[in-house]
Amino acid sequence: MQPTPNTPATEPSLLGGAGKPFTVARPRLKGAGPVLALILLCIAGGLLNPDFATFDNLMNVLTRTAFIGIIAVGMTFVVVSGGIDLSVGSMAALIAGVMIVAMNALAAGAQPPGAVSIVLLGIGLALAFGATFGILHGFLIARGRIEAFIVTLGTLGVFRAVLTWLSDGGALTLDFTLSEAYSPVYYQSLLGVPIPVWVFALVAALGALILNRTAYGQHVQAIGSNEQVARYAAIRVDRIKVLTYLLLGVCVAIATILYVPRLGSATPTTGILWELEAIAAVVVGGTSLRGGSGRVMGTVVGAILLSVIGNILNLTSIISVHLNPAVQGLVIIAVAYLQRSRR
Repeated sequence: MQPTPNTPATEPSLLGGAGKPFTVARPRLKGAGPVLALILLCIAGGLLNPDFATFDNLMNVLTRTAFIGIIAVGMTFVVVSGGIDLSVGSMAALIAGVMIVAMNALAAGAQPPGAVSIVLLGIGLALAFGATFGILHGFLIARGRIEAFIVTLGTLGVFRAVLTWLSDGGALTLDFTLSEAYSPVYYQSLLGVPIPVWVFALVAALGALILNRTAYGQHVQAIGSNEQVARYAAIRVDRIKVLTYLLLGVCVAIATILYVPRLGSATPTTGILWELEAIAAVVVGGTSLRGGSGRVMGTVVGAILLSVIGNILNLTSIISVHLNPAVQGLVIIAVAYLQRSRR
């Protein structure tokens, strides 16, 4: 006898199977986790210090997030593809040093618009170096068949050593005239929002579009899920890997372009632990360290969340600000632990 619509026999079909609504909701809850954590942190920050909830402090947090956030967008592609890059902080430091040396050499007391032209040349040089370093990493990893960890660990030391040599162990300082012409890139605002925040938003939007709406983005995810299967599917794995590290190199260059006018100098300590912060932002945002899945918007939330933690520590002095990297390290370990059963 067929069950009537009012009998319990119809309930599983309406629910899509016993417990299925909960099963469907779980990924959504996981995806919303970083956002909920950020909201709770913001509430806690406002309660601990009223200055936290001001517009000026919000812009300060977002501006400081922009550097790491832009790098983290590129890092998302690398991690989703199953790779890693430990050199981004040292790469940024070297690019900053090369920019300053080259622009100072061209300056010779130039006045605007000459100074503006030199700044534009410096920006172009930074993008060229970032792309070159990214391609170098990609070829060594994809064509050289060397583990990404080893390649980027090696270049981390190389980049930092070259910058130390260029600066003779001290600081490379941008010419004052060039610094005046360059400063609006960091200090200028548009509609009340600092330029770095606008650039961060644009890079994040483009990154999300590329990862989710292009064949390249789908191939990156396929390689991270199973590289051998991706090769069987006729995906040009080596080419995709090179493009992925190229993308990260360009993101590092963009972040450096925004960072240089902030202080107008580069030292052997510039960019220290940026790789830790970028990777932390990626994993906190929900990207699997094993590769195959990730979200650029989650990375953005993760980067902001980590900046909020640092900002709260600065405003409240709950613990020493020098322990901020320790907090980030613990966050990475905790998130990796929570991801251990995901695949």
